[in-house]
Amino acid sequence: MYFCLVKRDILKHINSSKDLKNLSIPELEQLAHELRAFIINIVATKEGHLGASLGVVELTIAIHYIFNTPKDKLIWDVGHQAYGHKILTGRRDVFDTNRRLNGISGFPNIFESEYDAFGTGHSSTSISAALGMAMAAQIQGDKKQQHIAVIGDASIASGMAFEALNHAGVTNANLLVILNDNAIGIDPSIGALKDYLTQTKLDHKPERDNIFEALNFDYSGPIDGHDLPNLIHELERLKNVEGPKFLHIVTTKGKGLKKAEEDQITYHAPGKFNAQTGDRITSKDNITPPKYQDVFGHTIIELAEQNPKIVGITPAMPTGSSLKYMIAQMPDRAFDVGIAEQHAVTLAAGMAKQGLVPFCNIYSTFLQRAYDQVIHDVAIQKLPVIFCLDRAGLVGNDGATHHGVYDIAFLRCIPNIILYAPMNEVDLRNIMYTAQKGLNNPIAIRYPRGLSENVNWKQPFKDIEIGKGRVLKEGDKTAILSIGTIGNIVNFAIDQLPQKEKDNVGHYNMQFIKPLDQKLLHVVFSTYNTIITYEDGSIHGGFGSAILEFAAQHDYHLKIIIKGIPDDFIEHGKTQELKAIVNIDQDSIYDTILSTL
Repeated sequence: MYFCLVKRDILKHINSSKDLKNLSIPELEQLAHELRAFIINIVATKEGHLGASLGVVELTIAIHYIFNTPKDKLIWDVGHQAYGHKILTGRRDVFDTNRRLNGISGFPNIFESEYDAFGTGHSSTSISAALGMAMAAQIQGDKKQQHIAVIGDASIASGMAFEALNHAGVTNANLLVILNDNAIGIDPSIGALKDYLTQTKLDHKPERDNIFEALNFDYSGPIDGHDLPNLIHELERLKNVEGPKFLHIVTTKGKGLKKAEEDQITYHAPGKFNAQTGDRITSKDNITPPKYQDVFGHTIIELAEQNPKIVGITPAMPTGSSLKYMIAQMPDRAFDVGIAEQHAVTLAAGMAKQGLVPFCNIYSTFLQRAYDQVIHDVAIQKLPVIFCLDRAGLVGNDGATHHGVYDIAFLRCIPNIILYAPMNEVDLRNIMYTAQKGLNNPIAIRYPRGLSENVNWKQPFKDIEIGKGRVLKEGDKTAILSIGTIGNIVNFAIDQLPQKEKDNVGHYNMQFIKPLDQKLLHVVFSTYNTIITYEDGSIHGGFGSAILEFAAQHDYHLKIIIKGIPDDFIEHGKTQELKAIVNIDQDSIYDTILSTL
């Protein structure tokens, strides 16, 4: 439970970093209490990322107190921890709109506030961006401007962060890297660097060579990240140190809410909870379909028990991907490699080359960070890596940085890759079963975030014929071609049609975006006068584009309507709201079908 021991009357007067400058240290400490309570009370009812922001309350206040933001540039890595920053910089009164349609973003966003110096959402970009800004300031003759990157211990283990540290260490850029070390990202941090940081904390400042000093950073710490006076003192000192600096602070994720401190994984983004007790508010209905990621997590164990060659790989998302079940049950065959998508893909390629069957589970938007490895290390060599792309399609409140709407377009153009989208959880199980039996090509299986369709999902395995679509309903005027779970929405829309119109509509779930079922497509193009394609991916270069290419190649001249994600970045909101905006919800599909009849 969170207790506020002081009078709450400071936060309501803070609208910018300038309002902090005249506060005393006791008043700043009171503000920290108020800020924590404010975050807890809003997130308890509106939902969002909780633990990360609670852990950096004192750091947030100290940075804005010491530095001249927004002229001095503050960049939050990922951005999960930026709620306090937003509240203190003019967005307190609209914070209840956080992550909601037409509300403020859950991540730093340069279009939202001048205080958001750089847009973030994925990890490990902060040091590169801050270094770029610092070097730009030097070129432009501003030697006094400060540049601060706040990065977590999980994010700093990523290759991109190391690349930036390596470069920064040979510059004289006015750069301060603050390592927020709480031993956890979304899941616990892993790897040799994590072990090193743990030892550093135990030794306070070890006698052995410090890795950051070896990279030419002026290193200080580790210090208590919740000791506000000490933080202020150290930041004031570092502000006057030239060249690249590195401050190592130790914090507790979820600080100030007992439940969040005790269960840091769940309370990263806990959903709704009681602000006083911290108890989560969960549905009493226990008879619900599983999440797609749980279908994956339980199915891979089932398959791995039968096939000793199966291994599982995820880059820092064992809980989100549900590979956590295999890691717990088969720790020698399931691996969290940290925030290292490029490494995860090539690691899987190496395992496949030696005869293992790697399931490489990566969120759709995270695979973007390993595009070269998919082409260079997997596809060119035709290595049968099984990519399971979680969070495909619109993901809702996380917004543009997390919508998995580009994987079809960026994978479809790569030779040798099979691209499949299950319509339901039974399809997901069956394609996993089929893939592990010995394909000669890599395969990418894309499925959405959240609940699936069927409570009776655990059916006996069946083979799926590669490149084979299926007929869901026949008609004679308008044919709908769908891939993935959007096919279920199409079915619901068709069922609402008047019987006469319903008889004229055919529905074909193509299953495979690559290879396409050309035999089935020839039947469809020879039968109907209008074709509508539906996908939860980018229209440009996506499934609909593949159908247009087929029509052009075979000289078909039908009316073809392409429905999917337009050529625009879709912002945050509930998934159903966003589907309506881009016209792929049930009502929009119904109207589109009816208009063709």
